[in-house]
Amino acid sequence: MGKNRSSFSSQLGFILAAAASTVGLGNIWRFPYLAAKDGGGFFILIYLIVAMTFGFTLLLTEIAIGRRTRQGPLTAYGKIHKKWKWIGTIACLAPAIVLPYYYAIGGWVLKYLGTYVTFNGAAAAESNYFNSFISSYSALIWFFIFLISVTAIVITGVEKGIEKGSKILMPILVVMIVLIAGFSLTLSHTDAATNVTRTGLDGFKVYLIPDFASQTTKSVLLTIMDAVGQLFFSISVAMGVMVAYGSYAKSDFDIGAAAKKIGIFDAAIALLAGMMIIPAVFTFMGPEGMAAGGPSLMFITLPKVFAAMGSIVGTFVAIIFFAMTAIAAITSAVSMMEAIVSSLMDAFHMSRCRSSLIVTAYLVIMGVIVCLGYNTFYFEAGLPNGSSGQILDIMDFISNYVAMPIVALATCLMIGWATKPGIIIDEVTQNNFKFPRKKLYLVMLKYICPIILALMLLQSFGILDLFLK
Repeated sequence: MGKNRSSFSSQLGFILAAAASTVGLGNIWRFPYLAAKDGGGFFILIYLIVAMTFGFTLLLTEIAIGRRTRQGPLTAYGKIHKKWKWIGTIACLAPAIVLPYYYAIGGWVLKYLGTYVTFNGAAAAESNYFNSFISSYSALIWFFIFLISVTAIVITGVEKGIEKGSKILMPILVVMIVLIAGFSLTLSHTDAATNVTRTGLDGFKVYLIPDFASQTTKSVLLTIMDAVGQLFFSISVAMGVMVAYGSYAKSDFDIGAAAKKIGIFDAAIALLAGMMIIPAVFTFMGPEGMAAGGPSLMFITLPKVFAAMGSIVGTFVAIIFFAMTAIAAITSAVSMMEAIVSSLMDAFHMSRCRSSLIVTAYLVIMGVIVCLGYNTFYFEAGLPNGSSGQILDIMDFISNYVAMPIVALATCLMIGWATKPGIIIDEVTQNNFKFPRKKLYLVMLKYICPIILALMLLQSFGILDLFLK
């Protein structure tokens, strides 16, 4: 399949498609929350350091594995080293577990976009609106709309579907996020109860200025863990996505430069996401409003912020915000689905159409189960990290806190010690391309990344907390 394998038409197309896969719901609702929780600018500083070192290492390694093998993740790792082919299985399981609930959340985004487009934003700001919606069967309708949108792009192929879609959607996304970020800085609101006036610039300072005074050894370590965890959401590593996209990269692409640009783009979008959300939330809801994260931030807190802006302005901003979020969710979902589709194509020699339809059928079954997890199949279960949740939360824990760290750790051990890093360096430097960060890459791959990932696994099961008490 290697000679006839589809490919991106240009390096720019490859970078845009890969960057599109990195920009998803994790950037928009998770990054701002972590920044607020972990000391504002201090978290941002740590995140940027981690992204340019840890993130770059994993990103480049996976792209190189994909291009060298010309295989999807399920078979690519076995082509590098037969004894480590099991990594590919877990790398495919991760997006297979994530996608059903990601599609469900994507449906929620489309529902809110529809609510504001029909000028029903006042209802969205009511406290029980979100819980009432996700516990109703109408959530299934929006799930299917999102699923059909993603499948239509994937089934079209690499150049005509993924690359073309990314070239259209990414510029729109960037413009939207810049507009909202700029608007957030102009906001001003006086609290009627306290007569205190807060502005978007006040929130921007809270977001950007590092809080070094309150940091302890424990808080610094946990912030590093949060930053690394955010990278899994942000740059689409450890779930086979970058292996799949790397397999479509032509041999004359400078993948070292591409990985650097993808990482910078992702970090910039994450920073802008925080800049558009935190100043607005701080302005209208104060420091206590910034404590919300995940679904409660996007679907409960932000609608209240939009309502506080006034019916006309708030509705307009909300439409742009949820349209932007829908684009980000679709591009990211496309990349995760492609990781599974390409794996089935390579492992079982299926056509793209057949593979896409099989994955879609699986997602229909599992996605319906996730949607019904808030009514028909509702239950609460305790998780090893001390939290509790239902079907969506359990799937999120297995994929993001267990499967992805294992894939990333095993990849570092396989390339760093079993096969030796030369296999990646040769791939990066072919056609006389430069690798100026080679020494940093080697240190990160062989030593620092494995240690951090091992600590992440310990934290996932609550073991790390025992040593930090």
